[in-house]
Amino acid sequence: MANIIRIPPHHFIHVLDTNSNVTRLDVGPKIFIKQDHEKVVTGKDPVPMTSIPPRSFAVINNPVIRNPDKSLSIDKYGQVNVRHGDQEIRFHEDYPDPFPLYPREEIIGRVTALRVVAPDTALLIESERAFTDEEENKRQPGDLWYFKGPGTYYPRIEERVVREVEAKKIKVNQALKLRAQRELTDIEGNIRKAGEDWLIRTPGAYLPGVYETVIETLEAKILTDYKAIAVRATRAFIDVYGIKRKAGEEWLVTSEMSPLHIIDVYEEFIGDVKITVLDKNQYCVVLDPFDKELGTNRYGFKEQRWGERSFFLIPGESLEGGIKNKYILADDEALLLRAKEGLHSEGEDRKPGDRWMIYGPCSYMPPTQVEILEVRKAIPLHINEGIYVRDIKSGQVRSEIGKSYMLKPHEELWEMELSDVVEELLSQQGQARTNKTRVVTYKCPANSIVQVYDYKSKVSRTVLGPNLVMLSPDEQFTVNILSGGKPKRVGVIKTLHLMLGPDFSTDIIEVDTSDHCRLRLQLSYNWKFNIDKSDEETHKQVFKVRDFVGNLCNFMASRVRGAVAGASFDQFHRESARIIRKSVFGLDESGHVNDDFKFDENNLVLTNVDIQSVEPVDRQTKERLQESVTMAIEITTQTEEAKARHASERQAQEAEGQLEKLRIEGQLKVEAENNKLYLLKSQTENVESEGIATATAKAMTEKNRIEAQSKKDAAELNSRAEKLKRENEINHTKEKQSLEIEYQRKIDDLEITKARRLAEIESEKFKGIIRSIGSDTLVAISEAGPKMQAELLGGLGLTGYMLCDTENPINLFNTAQGMLGAAANQQPNN
Repeated sequence: MANIIRIPPHHFIHVLDTNSNVTRLDVGPKIFIKQDHEKVVTGKDPVPMTSIPPRSFAVINNPVIRNPDKSLSIDKYGQVNVRHGDQEIRFHEDYPDPFPLYPREEIIGRVTALRVVAPDTALLIESERAFTDEEENKRQPGDLWYFKGPGTYYPRIEERVVREVEAKKIKVNQALKLRAQRELTDIEGNIRKAGEDWLIRTPGAYLPGVYETVIETLEAKILTDYKAIAVRATRAFIDVYGIKRKAGEEWLVTSEMSPLHIIDVYEEFIGDVKITVLDKNQYCVVLDPFDKELGTNRYGFKEQRWGERSFFLIPGESLEGGIKNKYILADDEALLLRAKEGLHSEGEDRKPGDRWMIYGPCSYMPPTQVEILEVRKAIPLHINEGIYVRDIKSGQVRSEIGKSYMLKPHEELWEMELSDVVEELLSQQGQARTNKTRVVTYKCPANSIVQVYDYKSKVSRTVLGPNLVMLSPDEQFTVNILSGGKPKRVGVIKTLHLMLGPDFSTDIIEVDTSDHCRLRLQLSYNWKFNIDKSDEETHKQVFKVRDFVGNLCNFMASRVRGAVAGASFDQFHRESARIIRKSVFGLDESGHVNDDFKFDENNLVLTNVDIQSVEPVDRQTKERLQESVTMAIEITTQTEEAKARHASERQAQEAEGQLEKLRIEGQLKVEAENNKLYLLKSQTENVESEGIATATAKAMTEKNRIEAQSKKDAAELNSRAEKLKRENEINHTKEKQSLEIEYQRKIDDLEITKARRLAEIESEKFKGIIRSIGSDTLVAISEAGPKMQAELLGGLGLTGYMLCDTENPINLFNTAQGMLGAAANQQPNN
């Protein structure tokens, strides 16, 4: 049985005849009996045929060769000829039925569905051998082209699919930038060289050419009345507006040219340019303005533009200092101007460097040849205020005081410099300077004097207080440095004014008695300056002694030491006041102590001396003196204590009796108030008990009323709920019954409509059959005998119809035997 092979339908085997070495094809269905000289080369089991479904293909290797009449090419040995090393693509249209593979034929891979190319896509095809396609295009190896969708791609052996290419979507206000890989003709018919860039601006789907590379998608720049763009040409070309542009040229694209602009391939985007708007009180200076006649910028020039107007700055132009406002001057304002170039202004010829002023009230817009140095305003000055003014031509400085002053063109404010010491003293007096151009003032206190020195005239002047000192530009304050502290030290006090007195100065000195007892004295000197307020020379004498306090204290200390040195300790202890006053003031001719002492060099008069303390410097002396003083103090203290004790005991007895009296009176008042309190408590308790009982009764009444009302409300709500429930059930039943009635009515209507439509169809069908038979035929049938009727009906193919009139429409189909009788030989069809 191994030599018998059953080949089912659509199967085949290859059988090798070992005698002739020829391999043949056997196709089922059949029973193959293998001979001894035959060999099945396809295996034990038959091989199924290849079936290509619709819209599919298969690739066959070593395909058979066919003659022009589609028959197989067979060699002289009976072997089917094949194209060795070649391939063939077979489609369903050519092979709708399953087909076997001839000897040496092989199927590559599996049966593959045809490739469907969607709209806006394409397949990039490359030719692998020279051939001529269906459109008579001669293709050479390496050629590239597109198979564009929508469509179904049928592959060829001579070509291969490189990749699928999708069309680029170009939206409105977009453009596609392309670059040529080699010389070609673009979609618009323009010849492009290798490496050349161009734009596709038409909205829609664009499929780049085979040798076109998409660089990027460009978005359009939106231009408005308030925004433009500046671009630069990278090479000479003609732009989209038909204007010739040179390499490096810069220009503006505004909304007047186009509402949208896409940067061309030979254009370089510089930036957005906003519109410059000037109102009627504004102006600007444009540097390097653009000249439309020359078509270029006038570098180094300036152009003034004023409102009301608006414009875009052309590339190369710039604003000097931005948009400026016209100078609106009040009647107390002015502009200081300086000419940068020669010009004629205000009725005069101005040379470069000239300075002049424009006074208000007015509005002024300076030309480009004029530089505005500053806006000046009249400086209002009080009678006690002033400013320093410097003439820049002569260099002289003067002060203007007590009037409103406007600086002249050749004048400027000058700052007065003071020493650090003077600045500090002014700050301590609360008169610190914030504006150094203001005249320096100092409030001289009452009964004081200030000296001011003029370095220009080398003359000093004095001012008596209370008064306001105002310095001229060449004057400076005289700083007074006085001694201070206890004992006096040099340079402790710094001040701008000297008090005229009367005042005092306290000093501590050490003296020695004749018995060598060393004492420390604290003396206070009362002094004053004795000057004539109407004589300025006496005023200046006050400042002849630089440190009059130190001079006074040192001079008097030396006189006191001399006087104390001639007296013993006991004598000085008994007569210290006389000794010191005698040494300070001296004696007159009659031997009495003088009332004062005068310093003639500065008219300082010493009017009194006060001995504030006398203390021995030696410790033992101090202790003995302290003991005697302490004993005296103790005796005095004990006497005073006894007197105070007696007085306090008497006062205590009086206070105690008064207190007991007050206590008894208070007790009586308390008892009276307690009686009133108990009475009020009893009344309060009665009211409280009555209130509690009344409130309890009212609460119980309200409770019962609320419970009854709640039960009533609950009963009403339950009744209403039950009523609503019943009404809902009734409504639900009514709605359900109405829906069922409506549903049944619609079903009946549909049944009636269906029966009516079927009757109409049958009527139309019957009418059509009658019309197809014809009235003559019916007449002949009615007149002919049964045999003739049968023959006629047999010839017409009608075996089951019955004739009747329209008044009795009896539809007895499939009853031809009863109508035609036994003459009908054919059996009726059910």
